[in-house]
Parts: sequence; C-alpha cells; structure tokens
Amino acid sequence: MVNDAAEIVVSKPGGMLSKNVLQSMAVVLFVVAGSVLALSIDTRFVYLLVYVWFGLAYGMLLQYGRFCMASAVRDLFAVKVPRMAVGVMIAVALYSVVAAMVTISGFSTFHPNAMGWHILIGATIFGFGIVFTGGCASGSLYKAGEGNMNSMLVIVAISFSQAIVVTASGWWDNLVPQHWIDSAVAKGMPEELSVTKGWFDIFTAGYVWDLKGATTAELLGAGGTEAGIILYNTVLTAILPVIVILVALYLLYYRKSYLRRTKNANPALKDELAGIWAMCTSSRNTAIAGIGLGILAGLHMYVTGALREHYGIYNFGELLAAMGYTDGLSIQGTVFDPGYWYITTQEAQWGGWALNKLGVENMDSIFFGLDNGLPNPLLNAPGFMSIGIILGASVMALARKEFKWKTPTLETAFFAIVGGTLMGIGARLAMGCNIGAFFATVTNGDPSGWIFLVGMTFGAYLGVKVFTWWMDRAAAKTEAGIGL
Repeated sequence: MVNDAAEIVVSKPGGMLSKNVLQSMAVVLFVVAGSVLALSIDTRFVYLLVYVWFGLAYGMLLQYGRFCMASAVRDLFAVKVPRMAVGVMIAVALYSVVAAMVTISGFSTFHPNAMGWHILIGATIFGFGIVFTGGCASGSLYKAGEGNMNSMLVIVAISFSQAIVVTASGWWDNLVPQHWIDSAVAKGMPEELSVTKGWFDIFTAGYVWDLKGATTAELLGAGGTEAGIILYNTVLTAILPVIVILVALYLLYYRKSYLRRTKNANPALKDELAGIWAMCTSSRNTAIAGIGLGILAGLHMYVTGALREHYGIYNFGELLAAMGYTDGLSIQGTVFDPGYWYITTQEAQWGGWALNKLGVENMDSIFFGLDNGLPNPLLNAPGFMSIGIILGASVMALARKEFKWKTPTLETAFFAIVGGTLMGIGARLAMGCNIGAFFATVTNGDPSGWIFLVGMTFGAYLGVKVFTWWMDRAAAKTEAGIGL
C-alpha cells in the first residue's frame, strides 16, 4: 500500500528541480505542445482537447489516490480493508451533486442505460476479470501510466476482445432466440448492416433496443423537473444508497477495530458517527482523490455540453465532418462521443480500427458501422481521454517518484490477457464498465448502475475465491517440490 504521507519532491538543495519533476513537467509540456498544434490546425479541435485535459486530470487523481474499483471490491474480500470502497462512495456522492447542477443548467450529456439481465451477467464477468488483472478499466489505465506493463497488456486485451466480440459470427449465432432476430429485422435496418448474423448485432437490435432506459426521476414521472432531479436522481438514487453502503462498510469492516483503538465498549450514536467519519478520512489521499474525481466528472459533462451548444452539434462526428474528416464515421455520420467520463468503448475502437486496417471488415456491424464508427485514433476524442489518463498518471507518478517499469512474468501476463479479455466481454454485454455502467450512471440518477455494481461485486467475490485457490495450489506444488 502506498504511504498516504508520500510527498512530491519539488527541488533539490540549491534550488535545482529533481529529475523526476523535470520528467513530469516534460509530459505536461508534451500535452501542451500537442494542444497548440491541434488548435493551429483547426480551433474546433478544442472539443477533442477537452477530453485530453480532463483525462490528464483524471489520471493524476487516480494515481494520487491509488484509486481503483478493482482494489475496492478485492480488498473487501481478500484483506477486509474498506479504504478504497469508501473513496469510491465519496466520489459517487459528490459527482451526483455536481451532475444535478449540470442537468438543471441544461448542459447534461448523460443518457440512461437500458435496464435488463445483460447488465448483471456482463458485470459479473467483468468483476471476475478484474481480480486477475489487478485493476478495473480506469485502474488499468493509470497503472499503465506508472510503467506497469501488465496493465498495458490488459488494455490491449480489453481493446481486441471487445472488437472481436461485437463483430464475431459463427455457429453460435444459431443459439440466439428467434424472437430477437424477428425484432431486429422488424426494425428495418440499413442495407449496409446485417442483423441476421453476428450474435452481438442480434442481441443489440433484437433485445437491448427493446428495453427501456430511464432515470429515477423519469420513472417516477418527474423527469426534467428540478425537484425530480434533486430528490429522485441525486438523493434517492445516489446519496441515500451511498450512506447505506458506508454504514454497512463501517459495521462490517471498520467498527470493531475502531472501538478497540478508542477503548470504547459502550459507544453512543455520536461515537458511531465519529467512527464513520474516521473511516472516511482514514486515507487522506484516497478521500482527496474521491472528492476531486466527483467534482471533475461533473465539470467534464458541463464543459462538453456547453461546447455542443456552442457549435450547434449533438455528436463530435458532426464537427469532424465539418472539418473535412469523414473517414471512419458511422453511416449516421457519428462517432463514439459520450460527453462525460467513459472507458472501454474507445478501447474497442482502437482494436476495431487496427483490425480494420489489417483487412477485417467490421464496419457492417451495428456497434461500429451504425453507432460508434472507427475514427483514426488521432481523431478519437474519448480515445484521447484514455491516453490523457495514462499521461496524467505518469505526471503524478514521476513527481512522486513512483514511476517504475514493471515487466510481467509469464504467469502475470497470462492473467492480464485472460482477465482483460473477460473484462472486455463483460463490458460489452453490460454496455459499459465500472465507469460508464456504474459511476456515470448512478450519479446521474440511473438505477441500473447499482445492478452493475452488484454483478461486479459478485464476480469479484468469485474471482477472489478462484484466485486464492490457484495461488494456494501453486504454493502447495512449490512446497512439495522443495520437500522432494
């Protein structure tokens, strides 16, 4: 565990900046130079640069707090430490408050996820995978920025597994229910697409599109009203569940040791509240990262929404077309552009773009051809957000002397690839990852995010059990070999 008292070394005796700080500054200057170059080509690239710079800030905060949802659920089951889970809940509560203000202002870019069984199944697969990779979607990005090559392998596995899953076709297509096919065909899809083959296309058009996605306020008939946004989306959907979870974490994981330390055998209510506060502030870095991420994620949505209104667009694809970049746009003239913190779909585009350049025809799929497109990575705004996270984590890791190239062993590389592949498959089934399908959803009043968290937590629990069994088995074999 990283010491929360770790300090950023800013200088050496004599006033000279340390090598680490100089390297950290060089990364920032690289991003500044790239931003200036982009704006010199076309000032409208400011829309893409918003993703870059928010990504940089996300990465710095993630690294500073060692903020990872995989660690949150893994630590609960493996070592019974609630520190990271508490940080995640703090971020959820604050993001929900900022998101409410953004929604009321009219600049929200959020769209609810479709509610269905696929969320639970996909989240379980995703949660199982994160235990073996040692990082969630965002955690893998920031750890890659620290020089962790295992995490880099995870990103590659996530990218290509998604790209393959959403376009794969074979004998398994025959396992898809006929009513899904009938529903997909009845929608009258464009001729460029085929919805009678490729299980993911049939799953998307024949099942997911028939589901309803809505915020709690919309479900209760108060969508669009300030009272509905504040009371139902923020308080009921986000803050109250956070309070319940924090109390549960305190009772199950923190209370016993806290009362033992304070030598309090008969605690009153005020003592219990003091214990909950002590739990929330027990890790300064994680708490600060949670606060920062919550506020930052809301501001990101506000800035993107304001730029869309300024340029009179709904999607970045429109801006790309206006600048003369039409290659890689979907048949609707769109690209993936969530407008807020999101991960995994842009990684799927990276894998899909690479496969497309190798001769794989994948633009006839719904995922790429109709919805998200396959833009050049140099024109992929959310993709640059992920790159920004990596670079931001590098900035912070270098400044804190925590950057180190870590080469994988064959075993850890195997876990990274298998776990990353499971994460990619799970993210596509659930239509998002721990950020897009949980963090960004519940904070904007979409209750489906809690279903994702339940599935991810259950999957991680199973993953911890399997991983523990694997390590115990390996240790027993090693011990037996030594005994011989």
